Amino acid sequence: MPAAATILLAGSRGAGGSYRGTVTIKDGALAAALAAALAVQAGALAGTWGGGYWVPGTATGALVAAAALLRRRHRVAAATAGLAVAAVAIPVAYLTGLPREPGLAAAIALAVLVGSAVRALPAVPAGAIAAGGFAVVAGAWLAGWSAAVAQLNTVTWLAALAAGLGLRLRDARRHATTEAVRRDERLALARELHDVVAHHITGVVLQAQATRIVARTRPDDVDGSLAGIEAAGSEALAAMRRLVGVLRDDDDAAPATPGPEGLAALVARFDGHGPAVRLRLPDDPPGWPPEVTSTVYRIVQEALTNVARHAPHAGAVTVDVAQQRDAVTVEVADDAPPAPVRRPHRTGYGLVGMRERVETLGGTLRAGPRPGAGWSVRATLPVTAREAG
Repeated sequence: MPAAATILLAGSRGAGGSYRGTVTIKDGALAAALAAALAVQAGALAGTWGGGYWVPGTATGALVAAAALLRRRHRVAAATAGLAVAAVAIPVAYLTGLPREPGLAAAIALAVLVGSAVRALPAVPAGAIAAGGFAVVAGAWLAGWSAAVAQLNTVTWLAALAAGLGLRLRDARRHATTEAVRRDERLALARELHDVVAHHITGVVLQAQATRIVARTRPDDVDGSLAGIEAAGSEALAAMRRLVGVLRDDDDAAPATPGPEGLAALVARFDGHGPAVRLRLPDDPPGWPPEVTSTVYRIVQEALTNVARHAPHAGAVTVDVAQQRDAVTVEVADDAPPAPVRRPHRTGYGLVGMRERVETLGGTLRAGPRPGAGWSVRATLPVTAREAG
């Protein structure tokens, strides 16, 4: 749900599709719609049936509406409660000569409960709640002479099924696409693991070979050589931990992605086909480990690609790579004018992959509009003092 639609988001989802502490503008709009439906229903019954005939139907609608508004706390319990109230109200109204149920407000609230369950719950409870909605519709038809009430409940139930299934399929496709992007990014990290291991382990091997020579010619210097091997081994272990969990075949290794020196070539290629790009790099050549170097390059590459695709009116782009003692910060910012219809595409699946890569290395990535105009992608990647040089 968009952040702009959230008034308060202090809870989390729990077992059984539960949400605690969540209140949204959509819930407020639903509450207003249900209140209006209750008022219309009460007024219509008071005008046609007279007396206090409007009270039972309004009470039923209010109970089912309350369940609909509380559905985020526990979808199964809320839907079960709403369906139970409607199921009881149908025979009671039939046997006592009251206006037929479920009325307008209850029908709308039941549609919300069924549609929400079909979208969010696992298949079995979602199917059971959809079947419960059908049972209520069938009860409304069997209750007798008020075809309008039965037709109303049929239409709202079918609409709830259609909306719930449509949103469920959309969510499933979005989840599958996101997982595919993450899987591809992990495979890319896996291809680089070979180069990371080769970079560090080669240093260990070379220092071990040198130590053998030192041991024969300068025995007193062996401790220093062993300390160098220990430090190189520690760096290798740290690099592999940053890429832990990624497996690959040895025969498909790709060459290491260009480092800071490759950013100038990347920017030059973009500069000839898009807005002017200004590149700022650290004054001193950074001693980043290969996995950090390649990630910086990929972030700049993806951000510039997004500018080319989604910000054709940008006049200038800034690529700023800064080196602190224990972190590398890379930011790509453009000055494109605001274009609301374009904004959602700026946070697409390419950034999902970038975030996966950055978080694997223990860093953070943020993307969003800049104050006034433009868009910014900013990533921070941790490096040790020794790695930073």
